[in-house]
Amino acid sequence: MNLSEKLADYIIQTDYEALPEEVIEFTKLCILDYFGSAIAGSTKEPIKKIDALVNEMGGSPQASIITGGKSSAMQAALLNGSASHMVEQDDIHKASIIHAATVVIPAALAVSEWKKLTGKELITAVIAGYEVCYRIGEAVTPSHYYYWHNTATCGTFGAAAAVAKLLNLTKEQIVHALGSAGTQAAGLWEFIEDGAMSKQLHPGKAAMNGVISALLAEKDFTAASQILEGKRGFFEAMSETYDISKVTEGIGSTYKIMENSFKVHASCRHTHHAMDLMIEVSRQADVKASDIEVVTVKTYQVAIDITDNDNPQTEYAAKFSLQYCTALALIKGEGGLHAFNEDSLWDHEIRDLMKRVKVEVGADIQQAYPEKWGAKVEIRLKDGEIIEVETDFPRGDPENPVTKADLLEKFHRLALPWSEVDRDGLAGKIMELESQSNLNELFAGTEATTTSNHS
Repeated sequence: MNLSEKLADYIIQTDYEALPEEVIEFTKLCILDYFGSAIAGSTKEPIKKIDALVNEMGGSPQASIITGGKSSAMQAALLNGSASHMVEQDDIHKASIIHAATVVIPAALAVSEWKKLTGKELITAVIAGYEVCYRIGEAVTPSHYYYWHNTATCGTFGAAAAVAKLLNLTKEQIVHALGSAGTQAAGLWEFIEDGAMSKQLHPGKAAMNGVISALLAEKDFTAASQILEGKRGFFEAMSETYDISKVTEGIGSTYKIMENSFKVHASCRHTHHAMDLMIEVSRQADVKASDIEVVTVKTYQVAIDITDNDNPQTEYAAKFSLQYCTALALIKGEGGLHAFNEDSLWDHEIRDLMKRVKVEVGADIQQAYPEKWGAKVEIRLKDGEIIEVETDFPRGDPENPVTKADLLEKFHRLALPWSEVDRDGLAGKIMELESQSNLNELFAGTEATTTSNHS
């Protein structure tokens, strides 16, 4: 059997009744975390532009959109996926470097609501989607990640897998769905040079493409049967090195979703290790920015590739500046959604300290990546004292976990565009998702924001 056939077997065999309780509970937290990010992103300018496009294009009112109202399932996946990637608080998987929630969940939600499926079916599809995209991402990481945004490329397969599960596609149809997903997989990192809005388009389009792929397969639209390992397929075309065994090793006996990490800080995950450490220093040591001669951050090469920016000019670029995030975390003592704003971007104290932050690759940290996303920070004070702190796992990793209470608090903080009643209602419904039969009700809070977002 080829890889797509093996993945198809896994998707078909994944059964809600056989899922461990802890996996079901964890998946509901992933869906809650998704909604927080999507609601927070729904009011931002790039999402308003996509919302305007969706309204301009029209479409059957099949599925709810996070900005209010309904559109086609394809366009709901596009908008809801884009919104959830906006504020840099969406989940992440270390080994594959994928934000699966932004791709898998909006695709699965849109089709589940359209087809009037149950919470149990949604949970099962999300688990299958995470599994597929994480495995493909692990196979091509890290070489693929230099040019390609894994969330967009590998995530497309996860969205297709989730929707294929919801549609009860046959094995042959799932192979075609994966083939169509792979041929549409795209998303180049060049946007980061401009701080462009493409980053939001990536997961939205990946979610949409996953929906398209599965719906076409349902109509027996054919695609490459060996889209992953074929001589002109995904692996050969888009990665310098890859490990095919990662796709199927242990499949069906493990749940990759349980390896998911949740983001505490509202910035690129590759800045979180240093931010955690600087917040720790701010709380435990009496260190003022003016006392510091130099801060040296040692980390892995990918973090340098993505976040080495010593002079960010926009709020969004600041989220991808390791120097800025390091300085911000020490001075503000936090890095949440409201720590990043126009005032803090140009804060003189942060800017001054940022000039004294040096970033470099640490050989031992590089060797441990991507299993560990670590950092060592050395703070040299003007009086000669040296403070050294290090971590292998940013807060929110499975090895350094946040609690359910932490995630509920994060959700309420992110979902402030909704009323407290609507936030409580949504959180309650998601925590009992296995008993939900009308998934349209998850979007009840959008009704109050429809007028303002569409005016």
